[in-house]
Amino acid sequence: METNSNNTSNNTPPSGRGQGWASPLPHREKRGGESLYTLLVYSENVAGILNQITAVFTRRQVNIESLNVSASSIPGVHKYTITAWSDEDQILKITRQIEKKIDVVKANYFTDEELFIRETGLYKLATDKVLENPEISRTVRRHDASITEVNPTYTIVMKNGKTDEIISLFRALDEYGCVLQYTRSGRIAVTRGKQEQVSEFLEEREQRH
Repeated sequence: METNSNNTSNNTPPSGRGQGWASPLPHREKRGGESLYTLLVYSENVAGILNQITAVFTRRQVNIESLNVSASSIPGVHKYTITAWSDEDQILKITRQIEKKIDVVKANYFTDEELFIRETGLYKLATDKVLENPEISRTVRRHDASITEVNPTYTIVMKNGKTDEIISLFRALDEYGCVLQYTRSGRIAVTRGKQEQVSEFLEEREQRH
């Protein structure tokens, strides 16, 4: 794993690194020397902040893999869950630049091992092929997915799980030539700590003032 110059021998996390940081992390998914990182960004609920955040990725020529925006557990604070393939040095710079935005409260980046992650996949299958081939229904059950609607034209399957589980089911179904449409939701994630890290940050900031 590539380390940043801010890392110290006692494994102190660099600025922008989520709590629970540890190096090296085993079983990290890689693609061409890059890892998949998740950024959790907390901001005031103001217009235009999304454009400011995505512009940071554009300037660094890093593609956003998925993006989910929702209210956080703190009134008035929104949470952006962003995934991107990159190396740690680049993702650290992106996190720092985002955190400099005036309406951003806090930003951290994480690897998959440091978060509890879920996504939803929706699969629209051709009903005639589902009825012709019982193995398709068995594949759905083996992947712990559920059939939510059936009509003479199409069958809707839904799967909740980790990113690789969602993709795995798609690849398995696609082998039968039955997939009419397929889509994935943006990732949602929470840290493995007792509360959102922005809560701890805001509490510390209040104590300092």
